[in-house]
Amino acid sequence: MPPKKKIESSFVAFDVTYVDGTRSSNRRVPSTALTGLDGDMPARPIIEQQDATIGAASGKPRPAIKSLERSPLPEIVKIPMKARF
Repeated sequence: MPPKKKIESSFVAFDVTYVDGTRSSNRRVPSTALTGLDGDMPARPIIEQQDATIGAASGKPRPAIKSLERSPLPEIVKIPMKARF
């Protein structure tokens, strides 16, 4: 049986650190926005737009973004099957 194909995600998750020290994890950005030679730079204005929308809805504006990095992929824990006798 051939191995299963890896499922392509349509989003890339980012961890955002703000200038006041707060952190927001797993902010989703469409992967189609990151296909150029600019690397992860196109993610910043997308996340800033998301922050503006969140700030307008909550009445509390988000602080400026200090740094932006991709969220680490989750570890897959393999549990060994018990021997069957």
